Amino acid sequence: MSTTQSERLRGLLEPLVSAKDLDLEEIEVSRAGRRRVLRVVVDSDEGVDLDACAELSRTISDTLDASDAMGEDEYQLEVTSPGAERPLTERRHYLRATGRLARFHLHEGGELVARILDVDDAGLDLEVPGVKGRRPTARRVEFGQIAKARVEVEFSRKDKKEEEA
Repeated sequence: MSTTQSERLRGLLEPLVSAKDLDLEEIEVSRAGRRRVLRVVVDSDEGVDLDACAELSRTISDTLDASDAMGEDEYQLEVTSPGAERPLTERRHYLRATGRLARFHLHEGGELVARILDVDDAGLDLEVPGVKGRRPTARRVEFGQIAKARVEVEFSRKDKKEEEA
């Protein structure tokens, strides 16, 4: 997608997404055979449910139909949330992932899997799980040290309500 089209779509869609109290995370136009696919990724602090995606999809579709932002070619619109193993790229992503396990690739070359405990303007307070019966350890990571980060899916983690019971 050209920068001009990307900027134009963002300018057109961002107010629609914001009006629904959502954040516009990503806009991607790709090819699927003869058609193009416009994928709009949205999120919020509370998450995004299927009804919100469907409602926003209708709003975006009506707006795009009334404009020439996608040109004359056929396209398919997908409105979705970031998913379980979302990449963490902005402070708000880390805030939303507080309490979750994440995999960090550090600029210094190391990799770290840790639970996000707290987020401030400079970085993260993490809990690194203990190995072979050892206790978890605390670690501080500044945002500037992180090359890439992604939430890890946990299948066996107890819910906080279960732990408190």
